[in-house]
Amino acid sequence: MEKLKKLKEVDWKHLKWKDIKDIYTEFKEIINYLFFGVLATGVNFISYFIFARVFHIDEVISSALSWLCSVIFAYTTNKIFVFDSKTKGKKELLKECASFFTARILSGILCDVGTFALMVKVLHINDVISKIVTQVMVVIVNYVFSKFFVFKKKEK
Repeated sequence: MEKLKKLKEVDWKHLKWKDIKDIYTEFKEIINYLFFGVLATGVNFISYFIFARVFHIDEVISSALSWLCSVIFAYTTNKIFVFDSKTKGKKELLKECASFFTARILSGILCDVGTFALMVKVLHINDVISKIVTQVMVVIVNYVFSKFFVFKKKEK
């Protein structure tokens, strides 16, 4: 709530670089998550179109393959740029990576593949519209999983 209060106090008509810097500093994690989430979505869409339209692979299989491409990209960017995760040793890194992929598998099955398949195959909704809807769902679910389960701050 305190962060939202600060946003209300900003003079949006006379925004200065210091204000922008302060806003970025205050909301860095969310801004970075959304920025890299947009890039991951781009990876998802581009790879989907390559698989589906260039290689003529079934839409659902193309969606699953594009999901895998975007998850690899997302893990790397989330670890380094969003949650600034530091792991000690291979065991901790593998545990973090495994929990990230498990969370993404859950959101992938539920949203990206499951909901997409339902929308395209059962409801006969356009595949591009279906991808947009499922990607919004994926971003929200993935942030919650990443923030509270995968990259949660370790107690010192």
